[in-house]
Amino acid sequence: MAVSEVVREVESSKVTVAVIGAGVVGLCCALEAQRKGHRVVLFDRDEAGLGASFGNAGYLATELIEPLSNPKTLRSALSLWLNPKGPLFLPRQYFSRIAPWLLRFVCSSAPEKLRRSRTGLLQLNRESIAAWRRCLEDIGASEQIIKSGYLLVWESADKIDAARQHQVWLRENSIETELVQGARLAELEPELANTVNHALFFPDACRVREPYLLCKRLFATFTDRGGEFIRQRVTQTRPSGHRVTVSTELQDYSYDTAMICAGAWSKALLSDMGINVPLEAERGYHLTIPEAGSMLRHPIGSAERRFVMGPLDSGLRVVGMTELGGLTLAPIKGRFDVLSYHSSQLLPGLKDQALEVSEWMGHRPTLPDSLPVIDQHPQHPQVVFAFGNQHLGLTQAAVTAELALKLMQKEVSAIDMDLFKVSRF
Repeated sequence: MAVSEVVREVESSKVTVAVIGAGVVGLCCALEAQRKGHRVVLFDRDEAGLGASFGNAGYLATELIEPLSNPKTLRSALSLWLNPKGPLFLPRQYFSRIAPWLLRFVCSSAPEKLRRSRTGLLQLNRESIAAWRRCLEDIGASEQIIKSGYLLVWESADKIDAARQHQVWLRENSIETELVQGARLAELEPELANTVNHALFFPDACRVREPYLLCKRLFATFTDRGGEFIRQRVTQTRPSGHRVTVSTELQDYSYDTAMICAGAWSKALLSDMGINVPLEAERGYHLTIPEAGSMLRHPIGSAERRFVMGPLDSGLRVVGMTELGGLTLAPIKGRFDVLSYHSSQLLPGLKDQALEVSEWMGHRPTLPDSLPVIDQHPQHPQVVFAFGNQHLGLTQAAVTAELALKLMQKEVSAIDMDLFKVSRF
């Protein structure tokens, strides 16, 4: 038999995998499936990396192990919503649709559910950097992750006890920080406003150089390794027997396995398969200021203003807002103005009117308990789910992919996969 015939026979014998969604989670899943020896086809209606993966701050937020639904957040929710410069927005025209989700969100703060969510976030985040390093080393792109450090800042002097309490809680979860003030704070960030009183410095924190360019690098490796990309909107996935039909607006395709990694658009695909998940599209906003990239040395989070900004290759990225508004509403201009206001309060250099600023809005896939779904269809295990990582999609993408492929390969994981089951709702 000729060598070319042997190659074709080997290729035809491989398990075929459709990965639906070319954001950072889908890209990591596609590459991981290739590493396992599968033939992979990637679907998306847009170019790779142009969804929520494009708009994040680039910071790998492994210290975020507290679920969004917790007693402290719920006590402050009304005041945050009513504050016109606050971080929480619920468009009035969407309120009736979001009300059932909000009830689930409140219920997720119950002690046992909160403990479960904390456990899940802690397990995922502890493994996330190592998983990213494995992924990037494999594709020769280790330089895409930078050990940058991170500063969580407070402006109110009377909040220093809050910082100390948070530091103790982080240490109990094996996350080390340094409480910094005065000259040490100025040494770390010379251009921060002098209204910043103190901060927690996370010396081991990491970021990526540029989220979109990272996605492009992942995608280029995927195609170089023989992956196929079909730029069509997937309208339905239909499991039958041991196969899965993937339908687009143009035609049907058939595969051995399908992985649903469609972010905020995953809900409709699961609904067609008889599964209802309380997945909500949380609209996130960002500003990018190309000429301001050198103003900060580290990613910065504001404990009081509740937004994040940091340096990327493209410039300074300012990210914030929690707006539960679905997939169809247009961006609201006032949200960008709020981000501009808060960022200029912490970085006075941003008040320069000559600075060019670009604006973006995207959709985060958010579930009430802050945990993703990493699971298989209960009746059709050839359909694998990997979505719902909320604010931590970039942070958890590589470890999510590894776990999803372990499920598909029937391999045992050290992480408790029951925490991420689709049936938990």
